[in-house]
Amino acid sequence: MGKVFKSVEEIQFDEVRFVDARFDLQKKEAGSKAFEEGHAPGAIYMDLEQDLSDMGSGDGRHPMPNKEKLSAVFQGLGLNYEDQIVVYDQGAAPFAPRAWWMLTYAGFPNVVIVNGGAPALEKKIPFTKDIIKYPPTTIEFVWRDELYAPREAVKAIVDGEVNATLLDARAAARYRGEMEPLDSVAGHIPTAKNFDWEQLKSDGHLQANDALRSKITRDEHVVVYCGSGVTASPLYAVLADEGYENIQLYVGSYSDWITQYDVEKGTNE
Repeated sequence: MGKVFKSVEEIQFDEVRFVDARFDLQKKEAGSKAFEEGHAPGAIYMDLEQDLSDMGSGDGRHPMPNKEKLSAVFQGLGLNYEDQIVVYDQGAAPFAPRAWWMLTYAGFPNVVIVNGGAPALEKKIPFTKDIIKYPPTTIEFVWRDELYAPREAVKAIVDGEVNATLLDARAAARYRGEMEPLDSVAGHIPTAKNFDWEQLKSDGHLQANDALRSKITRDEHVVVYCGSGVTASPLYAVLADEGYENIQLYVGSYSDWITQYDVEKGTNE
């Protein structure tokens, strides 16, 4: 898959298509407002809930959009497979990784994330308030279904029918079921291990560390999830950046799982 994260020094800024994915789970309009106040030249804005989730679905809190919705979003924003796409958020956040994953799932071959986000990018190139509306495109999508784990695939892992490791990206206390601020049931998907995605943060960047490398081996089949599929995205992206190849994202995540199945408490470590 190649490198996922690039520093501003590593990015060639000629002829790139910027995607601004800034968002705030507590203040839903904050990302779009930040975009209007200033963004990378020619950038388009992708909203976590309007573009990169199907909020009308009951399959979790940020459900997986279907292919028709994603096709309409990406073509409506004027993207092409030939584009060199550079995604950024506010830095060390899950929103650029979510956009990167959705674009990669949709078959876009050249997508990278700015490590350090908008703050790092703005030091390198001047931001603008000018908003460009691109003409819609037509794409023959080649979907990468192997990157996505639906609920049924996760159930097969839990039931022992498929040999894979479930990796929960939430905070340890939520994983163990000691607290649950968002969902109706506390705990984790049975058999899952835990690696809090916040451990990937380092000085405004996201990067792997020895704790993650010791948690899972490169030859394991790994399915990452979190509460609603958002904060699992940086864990997936960092693993991909490290060269892990057999990884999938359960976009529905814990909030989808509990609509159908039982959970576990405690730890599997």
